[in-house]
Amino acid sequence: MLAPDSRAAYTRAELARLIAPRSVAVVGASARAGSFGMRTLDNLAHYGGAIYPVNAKYERIGERACYASLAALPQSPDCVVLVVPREGVETALEEAAAARAGSVIVYASGYGEMAREDAGRAQRRLAGIARAAKMPMLGPNCMGLINHALGAGLSFIPEYARAPRQAGSIAVVSQSGALGYSLAQAWERGLGIRYFFSVGNSADIDVGDLIAAMAEDPDCKAIACLFEGAASAARMREAGERARRAGKPVIVYKLGTSEDGAAAARSHTGSLAGSAVAWRALFERAGFIPVEDFDALLEYARFFAAAGRPLARGVAVISGSGGAGVMAADKAAKHGVPMPQPLETTGAALRGLVPEFGAARNPCDPTGQVLNNPDSFGQCCRALLADPQYGALVVPGTVAVVETAKDRVPAMTALTREQAKPVVLVWLSEWLQGPGSGDYEKEERIPLFRSMERCFGAIAAWHALADRLADTAPRISPPGAAQAAREMLAAGGESLTEREAKRVLAAYGVAVVAERLAHSADEAAAAARALGYPVAMKAESPSIPHKTELGVVRLGVADEADLRRAYAQIAAAALGHELRGVLVQPMVPGVEVIVGARVDPVVGPLVLVGSGGVLVELVQDSVAALAPVSQAQAAALLERLKGYRLLTGFRGGAPVNLDALAEAIARVSEMAADLADVLEELDVNPLRCDGERVVAVDALIVKRRPA
Repeated sequence: MLAPDSRAAYTRAELARLIAPRSVAVVGASARAGSFGMRTLDNLAHYGGAIYPVNAKYERIGERACYASLAALPQSPDCVVLVVPREGVETALEEAAAARAGSVIVYASGYGEMAREDAGRAQRRLAGIARAAKMPMLGPNCMGLINHALGAGLSFIPEYARAPRQAGSIAVVSQSGALGYSLAQAWERGLGIRYFFSVGNSADIDVGDLIAAMAEDPDCKAIACLFEGAASAARMREAGERARRAGKPVIVYKLGTSEDGAAAARSHTGSLAGSAVAWRALFERAGFIPVEDFDALLEYARFFAAAGRPLARGVAVISGSGGAGVMAADKAAKHGVPMPQPLETTGAALRGLVPEFGAARNPCDPTGQVLNNPDSFGQCCRALLADPQYGALVVPGTVAVVETAKDRVPAMTALTREQAKPVVLVWLSEWLQGPGSGDYEKEERIPLFRSMERCFGAIAAWHALADRLADTAPRISPPGAAQAAREMLAAGGESLTEREAKRVLAAYGVAVVAERLAHSADEAAAAARALGYPVAMKAESPSIPHKTELGVVRLGVADEADLRRAYAQIAAAALGHELRGVLVQPMVPGVEVIVGARVDPVVGPLVLVGSGGVLVELVQDSVAALAPVSQAQAAALLERLKGYRLLTGFRGGAPVNLDALAEAIARVSEMAADLADVLEELDVNPLRCDGERVVAVDALIVKRRPA
């Protein structure tokens, strides 16, 4: 496995000789049918550049002259494909470097994916040779790449040369060669795939490099990525920034989200899998669009490539099936996508077109009468698209018939060309390749979904991405907070006491509960009288990070007699620990929210937000984001919690001050980002939210141990 490295991502120009080579040498070319060497040559059947088979065993392979070595070639090749066993790769790579090759692809396996030190060293040697020669390397343990526009099938995948020749604008970047190519085969049904890349072990070129390069490729409009893990989170963020600047959507499906899956990812490509939660947080910060479903990758990529920025939040739906309209409304509600009713002018236009037994509303049901008057369908669509409330039009397609497809496909294509809002088709017929399906697939302006669920999931993600890109809020913590926090951390032990941890939070402007530190029962009683009963009492000790488990917390202490008993019980339970006193705090009512932070070893600092009490564990109700987050981003995290309704006044309860809560989360996230080099763990458990007040009533900070 490669250790993380800090180099910048490759540019499209630096990978030009790999991505769009003018000449290709195949080392290990073979005349034997079915061999990887022969398959690679076969996959270059439509390639117009120079092809140089290299194998000392042959003078010719088919109609091509075969060369004994790379040194014998008439020119330095742009790309060298090494179709040699692992034992010969290093020597062949050195020969490619000596021949001044522009790039190299290594098929061979048996390197970092084996999790053996000798195999890891061998992989690092390959990377060292390639980088010293300034010869970008794809692999090892990869299936190569395809530039479909050039017909350059630099891969051993069988029968690529038989694929339809239409090249579109989507790039597929995958660590899994087989899964990635299965996506690329969407070209068989007319979808416009332009590039396929299999990165394998990523000894040199990795997923981040290829996303960054595709962001700069003028012919690529969207990137679909199958991701397992990466050595450099920083390079992934850089790739995201390049894609954002270029307006290129990046759709990511993360493999290895379970413990078993992560272990399989390590053995598959030697990836640094990291935490699935952490990677998702990084994807969102980088501006990528994560999906939970493999089937969604290309559908989302096509949608985002066509959609642009939302011009409005509302979505209109039109279908000749009332049931399909109801289904759309259900999915829109599930994903929080608004479907407002049309403006009066729009409604009047619809009423002039829709029969009285139809629905001149949203969803719009022009009924089956559109079969008798096909033009009325387009007129209804135009009326809805002209309504400024709507940023997209969804058209569920139900029964697939030749007669409808003949008119509907050109009509919808015309709609996409005459205005900027996306017109989205949902193909609901189980006749998956029915009349018109191929024409829709070929029309890049019409995003096509084969699931209403995925359609509205994509629209919700589209809105969320626009919100993230628009959020440029400044830092809100005090200017001197980081320095003050570092001084407090330096003065504390490996784990800070609760009181010390809350002082750090207070330095960042987080409100903390009032408290007194008592060294005797008498002092505790005096503190309780000053603060007011009932009170909470807790041991203050650097050696008791988790107080509840040891029984050194008492809540709801109602009077002095109860307080004195509680003090004695806490002191007894803390025997054997360094007890600095007992904290006395007023009881704070309200809804509980847990806020925490940790530093993922691959991705970096994360802020985590969860419902308080048992919900966080019982229903796994927590979300995470890369730190820091803005107040608006923190509010969006809260909305993703299953327990969000508890914060808004569920069953007559008082709503909490969501702005104050989001501000507190943003301040904690800034703290996590500032202190990522010295912080191991931070828990504010809980934040109590009572009306306008948001107060930290307990906190834990664990410092990172020196390496």
